[in-house]
Amino acid sequence: MSVELAYGKSTLTLDLPEGVNPTVIRKTPLPILADQAAAIRDALDRPIGAPPLGKLAKGKSSACILICDITRPVPNHLFLQPMIRDMMDAGIPTDRITVLVATGLHRPNEGEELAELVGDPWVLENVSVVNHFARNDEDHVDLGVTPKRGVPVKLDRRFVEADLKIATGLVEPHFMAGYSGGRKVVAPGVAHHEAIRTFHNAKFMEDPAAVQCNLDGNPLHEEQLAIVRMLGDVYALNTVIDEDRNLINVTFGEIIESHLASVEFVRASTEVPVGRKFKTIVTSSAGYPLDKTYYQTVKAMVVPMDILEPGGTIIVASEISEGFGSPEFRAAQERLVALGPDAFLDTLLAKSHADVDEWQTEMQLKPMRVGNIQLYAPNMPDEDRRITGIEMVDSLEDAIAAAVAHAGDPDVAVIPEGPYVVPFARGA
Repeated sequence: MSVELAYGKSTLTLDLPEGVNPTVIRKTPLPILADQAAAIRDALDRPIGAPPLGKLAKGKSSACILICDITRPVPNHLFLQPMIRDMMDAGIPTDRITVLVATGLHRPNEGEELAELVGDPWVLENVSVVNHFARNDEDHVDLGVTPKRGVPVKLDRRFVEADLKIATGLVEPHFMAGYSGGRKVVAPGVAHHEAIRTFHNAKFMEDPAAVQCNLDGNPLHEEQLAIVRMLGDVYALNTVIDEDRNLINVTFGEIIESHLASVEFVRASTEVPVGRKFKTIVTSSAGYPLDKTYYQTVKAMVVPMDILEPGGTIIVASEISEGFGSPEFRAAQERLVALGPDAFLDTLLAKSHADVDEWQTEMQLKPMRVGNIQLYAPNMPDEDRRITGIEMVDSLEDAIAAAVAHAGDPDVAVIPEGPYVVPFARGA
């Protein structure tokens, strides 16, 4: 049997070894929107918990639209122009409309990559499209601290000072914050590094509620909501896509209400009860753009944990076309390899502010506590392989055969779309 795994901008054919009994886990199929432009128009005209965009823009002198960075396959080309035209029609000058790339602490998106991200030359020609830089102190406005956990709230001045504030993004499972999109595009999207490093410290990351598909009691989600509420009126356009990147749902409105509506929609597709655990799991890093770096690939190791038998094996296929990740993430991985998992975690628990990107290494520890993690990434150079802290494999098929033989169990879970699908051991 062959299965196509999401890999880079295409797929990778997995030829399962003889004798293997596969269970292929996919999203529940949902219908594609017959007219995407009409669906977006309807969302903007009939929002959730807010007036239509045209009315929201009336009397406003400036606007800032947040978009996700290149690590998220958001269909910006479908909605940015109609949103901006509504603002123009309402009287906001184009030189007072800013599209701000919510990079968090990721690198900026520039040149051809920025054009790819925006997906519409008209937008680049008519309004300012700029990146957020979390380390530039002067770019941020200090709004104080959150009431419950005291997270310092400093946000990008261009967003805070805009009359009309809109976050846009993709709603999908997120392995820390429950679900992406909405409030998460604001923080960490356009937050100062101190805020990001505070709610990514070990006290947050080790909280059992800080997991995919969970918002109840999730400390990251709670702090993100608190930050958004400190801003006053904020709105969001939320998209949901299928595994072929087709738009299947879009909402617009008050940021918290509209985001929750999209979460409820996507739950029915991405949360997949399979009724059991497996000793061998094969998954992908969801293809481009999520599998550009090892940093993002960590998500594929964490998401299927609920269906992994203790002592079992997760095998991940990832193209890793761009490289390892940030210098800070590399440094964290080097410390993991040098200290070992337990001692590395002890150093994190002693901090109130996480070092940049070390939280991703901390997340990698979670599946490592449960079982064996293997990575198929033929593009990864030896110096990067050394600091993954996991086992590298040169053949998916050989790795599966070895894992099945070691487990004495031919049953294998295969997750072609990786972390965009969240399997649960519970029954339907």
